[in-house]
Amino acid sequence: MKILLAVDGSPYTKKMLAYLAAHEMFSPKNEYVAFTAQMLLPSQARAALGKELVAKYYEDEGEKVMAPVSKFLERHGVKAKGIWKTGNAGELIAIMADDGKFDLVVMGSHGHGALVNLVVGSVATRVLANCKVPVLIVR
Repeated sequence: MKILLAVDGSPYTKKMLAYLAAHEMFSPKNEYVAFTAQMLLPSQARAALGKELVAKYYEDEGEKVMAPVSKFLERHGVKAKGIWKTGNAGELIAIMADDGKFDLVVMGSHGHGALVNLVVGSVATRVLANCKVPVLIVR
């Protein structure tokens, strides 16, 4: 089974990983890819900082998220490829899942209520709306 782990470095990512570790689907037999999306910096900030500094910032932020995830997976005998991109997380996760021909997307949910989702949106809601791959949301 090819599984996409959508991670953001939050406590909800840790909860999702703990859930996986406690279940049969968490196995070295499966293929895992850990994916995180970094929000784009405002265009004025990108222009002022320059391409090199912005690229380094995105790389550092991606590594901050991926390092503990990789460490956790390795402790459990699971190897996973780590990928990060910049842009809208919900849309990027759905695109990655479909384009990468994944069998399942697993992600944590922050569990905001309906009012908050209406105002600011939800990554999980966007993934569900745009993804053709089954999605397991851990709360």
